[in-house]
Amino acid sequence: MNISCYIYTNSDISTPVKRQTKQALSGTGRQKSSPAVTPPRQRGGLFPIAGIGASAGGLEALELFLRRVPENSGIAFVIIQHLDPTHKGIMAELLQRATAMQVFQARDRMRVKPDCVYVIPPNRDMSILHGVLHLFTPSAPRGLRLPIDFFLRSLAEDRGKHSIGVILSGMGSDGTMGLRAIKEKLGLALVQDPASAKFDSMPRSAIHAGLADVVARAEDLPGKIINYLRHTLVITRAEGPLDEKDHGALAKVIILLRAKIGHDFSMYKNNTLYRRIERRMILHQIDGISAYVRYLQENSQEVELLFKELLIGVTSFFRDQAAWEQLQKEAIPAILEGRPAGGLLRAWSAGCSTGEEAYSLAIAVKEAVEQVKPNGNFTLKIFATDLDRDAIDRARQGLYPDNIAADVSPERLRRFFIREEGSYQVGKEIREMVTFATQNIIMDPPFTKLDILVCRNLLIYLTPEIQKKLLPLFHYSLNPGGVLFLGSAEAVSTFTNLFTPLNIKSRLFRRCESVLPAEPVVFPGSFTPALPGVSKESTMLKPAANLQSLADSLLLQRFSPPAVLVNDKGDILYINGRTGKYLEPAAGKANWNIFAMAREGLRFDLGNAFQKALRQKEAILVKGLKVANNGNKQAVDITVQAITEPEALRGMVMIVFTDVATPPEKKARGRSRPSPAGAARVLELQEELQQCRDELQTTREEMQSSQEELKSTNEELQSTNEEMQSTNEELTTSREEMQSLNEELQMVNAEQQSKMDDLSRLNNDMKNLLNSTEIVTVFLDNELRVRRYTTGADKLFNLIQGDVGRPLSDITNDLLYPGMTEEARKVLRSLAFSEKQISATDGRWFSVRIMPYRTMEDVINGVVITFVNITAAKALEAQLREENEKLKKLLQDKG
Repeated sequence: MNISCYIYTNSDISTPVKRQTKQALSGTGRQKSSPAVTPPRQRGGLFPIAGIGASAGGLEALELFLRRVPENSGIAFVIIQHLDPTHKGIMAELLQRATAMQVFQARDRMRVKPDCVYVIPPNRDMSILHGVLHLFTPSAPRGLRLPIDFFLRSLAEDRGKHSIGVILSGMGSDGTMGLRAIKEKLGLALVQDPASAKFDSMPRSAIHAGLADVVARAEDLPGKIINYLRHTLVITRAEGPLDEKDHGALAKVIILLRAKIGHDFSMYKNNTLYRRIERRMILHQIDGISAYVRYLQENSQEVELLFKELLIGVTSFFRDQAAWEQLQKEAIPAILEGRPAGGLLRAWSAGCSTGEEAYSLAIAVKEAVEQVKPNGNFTLKIFATDLDRDAIDRARQGLYPDNIAADVSPERLRRFFIREEGSYQVGKEIREMVTFATQNIIMDPPFTKLDILVCRNLLIYLTPEIQKKLLPLFHYSLNPGGVLFLGSAEAVSTFTNLFTPLNIKSRLFRRCESVLPAEPVVFPGSFTPALPGVSKESTMLKPAANLQSLADSLLLQRFSPPAVLVNDKGDILYINGRTGKYLEPAAGKANWNIFAMAREGLRFDLGNAFQKALRQKEAILVKGLKVANNGNKQAVDITVQAITEPEALRGMVMIVFTDVATPPEKKARGRSRPSPAGAARVLELQEELQQCRDELQTTREEMQSSQEELKSTNEELQSTNEEMQSTNEELTTSREEMQSLNEELQMVNAEQQSKMDDLSRLNNDMKNLLNSTEIVTVFLDNELRVRRYTTGADKLFNLIQGDVGRPLSDITNDLLYPGMTEEARKVLRSLAFSEKQISATDGRWFSVRIMPYRTMEDVINGVVITFVNITAAKALEAQLREENEKLKKLLQDKG
């Protein structure tokens, strides 16, 4: 609404007022500005920009604010108001009277300058990019526009930590989401004290969301901003690693948090922690982190506030709309197609904050199921966890301000939300799909057998070491083909063998099977650093070595042939034995492709055999290749086999190298005629040679037999080893599944306990409310059977507790109302209430009102009958009638 139009009605305001000079302003009677201050310019030449949001009652608050802004503050102020789109904007002229700064009505592509005020024009939305204002024609209908959120979000993106958000008097919740975006970028959020605001809805919404850094009267806020900016220049450190002193002080802060709150932040990025701590230091005007450590020790409440600062939950419904559309249109249908029989879909939203992300996932899955129309029936169970207990409590309620309309389409608001005064509540059907619980993802067991895992904008705050442990853990938690949904600034890093991108821009990844995982799965209990003097290695006992295992190991090392396992592109995945005679690293950048590493004499024939093996799917043997090695020639046979079994190795290729003896060169012999003695000697030698050949043949056969036995033994050992590994993995999986199941049961138990507590409180409130009104109420179901009744009903009806479930018509009463049951049926049919005044047998009178019983889902589920005792009113009415009759009689007698 246009506040200026209905507060100021004098005709002199209707004409534009030229900007007054500072000299003219000094005599207007307004409060003088504060003395000039040194402009608080930030590093890099950026000046701070303050976005000020106001609505009803905002003009007075804006004047109070601007009067206290000192000259040459170095800050630009952009004012966003809810203005009447049908009236000409005169806000700039009105505000010019309150400040010596230049006040402009914003124009499209106007560059923002310090020490100036810019006012949004009517019927426009405004954004900022690279310090330039841009105007848009509103797309939302009047009454649903959120111009303050729209601008503050763009200000947070454009100015980052140099952005300032101010919320003054106003109705509704516009501005809350914008302040959240500013807090995410480490900007400053200020809110007018609701007690000093004419309309406190907007300030209270921001404060209730936990986003206000400073709460003060409008006239005090400029001084808070100036002090904050001055102190920012004093203590803000340059980007880079912490020095030893700061690192030690930071460790003390982490220790105090762990002792007071119970959560360990040592695995969060130090620079991220330090920036959040810097904000608290600036707000308290503390110059050094060592002094802040002492302040924490002396003020336990500050520890709680710092914990909240570190857990700023930056979230909204369907954040990054394009990514959610990819999830709904591609990823979820693929999961449904892989489960033709239907069943339970399990999902986990890690770091869910106040629940918007978890509810968005529930809505997206429900819509996808409706669009795909699978043959089987699917049910969805979402586990949503966060470290912040207060955020989880708000998420369970499912109650959000009405400005979520900027992120949720009208169709979704209609289908999945219930409109309440100034807010929206998530519908019961969606809320029942989500179970909320507090969880530390670094310390607590994960959920397993998941189809979807959503972890957005959490990994960026953790150290790379923890990220390398969490990503294999996510792979372990997902079912084959499960989907991992990360934030826009996150990636799977080096774990491309665990996840394949479905859409790299949207950060959607599918779990893939990995033969050789890059990192072993480390479960959360071992994430934390080991205590001093305690080994960080696993404490699993090594099995005792025996003769068979030692012999098997020796055989594998000495007698199994050198071989390599490659993928279909030739990239080496595994090496067995010594392959240095056949392969060598190529010069330059590291390249693990076998064709780049093959030695001279192998490359050409190896490539041909490789392609032939892929085509024919059978073993290809190439004999008699000569490999050059240190000036020598080695004869080698190679076997190339495309693998089809087991399934985990399907598509890979095994290449085996076998050395063969180099044939000796034959020397020409002269044709001399042997002597008789020589002939006998030759015959003897020939016999010995034949004997040696026979022995050699026998030895070869025995050796071949031994090799076959060794191969058989090797295969048995490998099979045994695989079985033991499989057994070990199954045991580990069973243990983790038991831990996960226990965690889920605890989570469900906590959720049910919370709901029971809420229901108990609601039941007590309802009971006291009904008793305090002294209105007798009887609740009936659709069959007009008694469902519940309040105190006093037993004075009208002969009711006892055992009558619950009986038809009301079977129970006698003191009312002279024989048609009450038929009237109740009529109300059920017509859905129109009925109200009559009925007398009782003892002379009492009651106003009997029969209304349909409506559920939260707007379903009629019986009737409610109320009985209000109007005996006193009836007696007074009878007395008045008697007095009227007497007066009439007197008048007639006199007449």
